[in-house]
Amino acid sequence: MTTHEFNNRLMTHENSLKYYALSLTNNEEEAKDLVQETFYKVLSNRDKYRNDTNFKAWMFTILKNTFINNYNKLSTQKTIRDNSEDEYLLRNSQVNDITPDNEFGESEIHKALNNLEDEYRIPFSSFINGYKYHEIAENMNLPIGTVKSRIYFARKKLTEKLIDYR
Repeated sequence: MTTHEFNNRLMTHENSLKYYALSLTNNEEEAKDLVQETFYKVLSNRDKYRNDTNFKAWMFTILKNTFINNYNKLSTQKTIRDNSEDEYLLRNSQVNDITPDNEFGESEIHKALNNLEDEYRIPFSSFINGYKYHEIAENMNLPIGTVKSRIYFARKKLTEKLIDYR
C-alpha cells in the first residue's frame, strides 16, 4: 500500500474515530486529543500494519489502547503519596472523633446487639470481630450454612430494632 493510499484510508475513518473517542472520554476536547494521538501512532507505526488485517479495526484498537494507557497514567498521577515526617500523624489520627451523636448511636447498637438471643448474637459478634465463617462454624460446632443464616438473621433483627439508624 502506498503512502497516499494509507493516508486516504486513515482520513476516511476520521469521523468514526472521533465518535468512538467521544464515547470513551465523554469530553469533546479529550476526544480530539485522543484522535490526534491515535493518528500519530498510526502514522508512526505504518510499517507494522499488514495488508491482510482490517485497517479500521487496527486503528480502533490503537485508539482504545491509547485511551486505556492514558486513563491508567491519570489514575496513578491522582494518587497522593505523602512521605513527610508527619506521616505518622496522618496515619494515626482519629478521623471520627467521639461526639454525643455517634456515642449515643454506639450505645444503642451495643444494647440492641446484647439483647439478641445467644444463637444470633455469638456468631454475629464473632463475625464483626473478624472471624471467618468457617472459624465460627468450627468454634460453635455448627454447619457453615447455619452460621451464615444466623448472621443474616442477626443483621435483619438489628435492622428492625435500630430503625432510626437506617
